[in-house]
Formats: sequence, C-alpha cells, structure tokens
Amino acid sequence: MAIHTLAIVGVPFPHGIWTAAAVTLLFAVLARLVRGVSPSGTAAGAVACFVLYVSAGPGAFAVLVLVFVLTWLATRFGYWRKQKLGTAESREGRTASQVLANLGIAAACATLAGVTGKAAFLVAMAAALCEAAADTVSSELGQTQTGYVHLITTWETVPVGTDGGISGTGTGAGVLASIIVSSGCALVGLLPRRELLIPTLAGILGMIVDSYLGALFERRKLLNNNWVNFFSTMAAAGIALLLARA
Repeated sequence: MAIHTLAIVGVPFPHGIWTAAAVTLLFAVLARLVRGVSPSGTAAGAVACFVLYVSAGPGAFAVLVLVFVLTWLATRFGYWRKQKLGTAESREGRTASQVLANLGIAAACATLAGVTGKAAFLVAMAAALCEAAADTVSSELGQTQTGYVHLITTWETVPVGTDGGISGTGTGAGVLASIIVSSGCALVGLLPRRELLIPTLAGILGMIVDSYLGALFERRKLLNNNWVNFFSTMAAAGIALLLARA
C-alpha cells in the first residue's frame, strides 16, 4: 500500500494544506456546537484533525469523524446516571488534554506514515483510533448500568465507575466500537480488508491495558485518566506495529 506524497517545506506530505485547513475548521466548529469539546478541546482537536488529514488523507479524517460520533453518542447516553455517580463528562465537552490524550498517538503515527511512506504506521494510527473509541465507549456505556462491576486485576466486585472496573456491557460495547472503527478504515480505503484484524485486535488489547492501568495506577493516584488514555493508545499502536511486521 503506497502513500503518494508531495513536498511541503521540505517534508513529504500527501494531501493539500488548504483543503485540510477548511475541513479542519468546519469540523472544529461543528464539534464545538454539539458540545463535544470545550474551547481548548476545539483547538487541540483542530490540530489533530489537520495533522491526520494532511498526513493520511480524507480517509483518516472520515475515520476521525466516526470516532467522534461514537464517543459523543456514548458520552451522552445515560448522562443523568453518570451525573449521579459523579463520573459524567463536563457539559462543555472534552478539554485539550483529554483530546490530545486520545488522539495524540494517532496523529503522531499519521505524521510518521506521511513522512516515511510506510503503511505500517497507518495500521498503528488505525489501532490508536480503535482503542480511543473502544475505551471511551466501554467506560461510558459501562457506567450506565446498575449494580457492581469487577476489578480487572482481582475480579472483586466494586462500584460502577471505579477505575479499572469492567463489565460485560462495557467490554462488549468497546469490542464493537473497535470493530466499527477498523471497518471504517477499510471502507474509506485507508487500510486493505486483509489487515482489518490487526487494528481491531490491537484496539481491544489497548482497551484492556487501559483497565489495568486504571486499576494499578489511577486508583492509587499515580496516573490521571489522561495519562492512562495516552499510554493505552500508545500500547495499541505498538501492538499493531508488531503485528503488522510479524
């Protein structure tokens, strides 16, 4: 799978700056209007969107929109219950740090794909987006259920919303989200269908890594949620790179 590039200030990138800028501006405005992101999140999301479009093309942008829609819907679902639990996202939307924690690795992989022309980095980018969607959807939908969940490290029952707590509902939703995002990558021609399994599996494994990090570090206040999300997307991208080169 070749990546066709054109030189921009001495660095090879495949797609036009002005188109990317226009698309980024429109997407950022719409994301803000639906309160998916805060003002700072709008700026951070615009940067990530621009990098993905310029480096990996309109297909990457389409997948980013898919991730946004999935996570926005999951965040809004059962919002009243999440408010009662104290786990609901701010009505202003996700902040810059939250956006970069979820999209920073994907943007970095897209940049490496654009600069090096190596398709393995596109697979890694797709995996990072799969993990971001899977983790958010699993945690957001998992918090809407009643009763208790299981701590992933010890399997003890803990209250819904506990860091590292998992449930069948949340995990199943996360797996489905990873499959949807990976399928979206194939649908827009970002990845060949034969490679769909890699980002799907890497996204699911990254979601599991997220739960372990939450249980081992976030519960002990050694890492905050943004760092957990960042390292989880990094794990997903790393797993995808290993599988792509195997």
